[in-house]
Amino acid sequence: MREDDNGDGRDGKRGGVDHTAVRRDNLARVLGEIRSPGTLSRAALATRTGLTKATVSNLVNELIERRLVRETGWRQTGNVGRPGRLLELDGSSVAALGLEVNANYLAVRGVDLAERVLIERRVGFDAVGAEASRAVGELARLASEAIAELEGARTSLVGIGVAVPGLVDVPSGTVRYAPNLPWQDVPIAEWLRHRLGLGDGIGITVDNEANLAALAEFGSAANTADDLVYLTGELGIGSGLVSGGRLLRGSDGFSGEIGHVPVDPHGHRCGCGQHGCLETKIGLPAATRAAAPDLDGTFRDPEEQARVLLQRAEAGNPQALAGLDEIGRWLGVGVSVAVNMLNPGAVVLGGYFAVVSAYVVPAAMRELRSRTIAGETAICPITASFFGFTAAVRGGTSVITEEVFRDPLRAPAGAGRQGPEGTV
Repeated sequence: MREDDNGDGRDGKRGGVDHTAVRRDNLARVLGEIRSPGTLSRAALATRTGLTKATVSNLVNELIERRLVRETGWRQTGNVGRPGRLLELDGSSVAALGLEVNANYLAVRGVDLAERVLIERRVGFDAVGAEASRAVGELARLASEAIAELEGARTSLVGIGVAVPGLVDVPSGTVRYAPNLPWQDVPIAEWLRHRLGLGDGIGITVDNEANLAALAEFGSAANTADDLVYLTGELGIGSGLVSGGRLLRGSDGFSGEIGHVPVDPHGHRCGCGQHGCLETKIGLPAATRAAAPDLDGTFRDPEEQARVLLQRAEAGNPQALAGLDEIGRWLGVGVSVAVNMLNPGAVVLGGYFAVVSAYVVPAAMRELRSRTIAGETAICPITASFFGFTAAVRGGTSVITEEVFRDPLRAPAGAGRQGPEGTV
């Protein structure tokens, strides 16, 4: 346990010890405890972390100064002595921005460290028909408007998480291949940084939409599994894989492309160039052709399209019911591949699957049971997404807020001073 730095704000190295790193780690430990359910006093924090009361007090004062923590109420911890001030997460000094590019829309979401929503917006946009540079330009415009609103709310932007439906080289922020847009080698992080005029202090993380959605679902109150497969259903089909509580990326970061597993060699040509990919069987266009062919091409917004499919199924429309049952059967084929390979504790359905889950899950479960090699012991529940179409952009904000919890020094110093009645 490191306590070389007593939280007094001194930086630098002395005697081979990086005091800034030690202070950062201690701030993160204290902030992590305060983040946990329930309220704590300084004395309770000292007990939980093993740090001295003096160190904890200094660290808490710095977190209050950065508006990451605030004091609220009092608690008497014994029969004698002064009661302790209780602490809770504040986080109002910093904001994380999530952005999403999808085939038919762009989305933005801004939250503070306590996940209070500051901005949430989605606009229709034909990213398939637009050049990549134009799409990123529109995304930058949406982000610029959001950043201006965040500044007006006295929050400091600490980072941006971007969700894209394609293969992403995360370290460079480059979309290597997005067959449904179609993009190839698009340096989206670099373009956004240039168009937004951002300094190096504000990080931009770009990742596959299903990966970010999986992280959002994993962190939700509805999920209890440490191993899950998230399947998103829109124009394309993607999956995010969480194993042991961590995102499973693969050696190059390109895992999860279940939508391009070939399931029918005589099937339709896929956007990736192959024939009979799972995506051609259960993507939203396929669902519309099967369940409501008269609507094909009618809607731009995928959520609106999914809700019309749901309405028809709820009304007992025979074609809608038969079509969604067939989608469920092919969905079960795809899920069985994931279950046989990964043995997850849960499969979570996002995108349009979440909207029509009541009409596709029964057939998917039947197919899963008939195809799971390990039998009933390996069967896992298939559930609807907790966040629906917002999961990916939520994941975009969560990767940024988690960075602040790991490094509270990213929050601006001197953001606020707290008096007896709160921040002033």
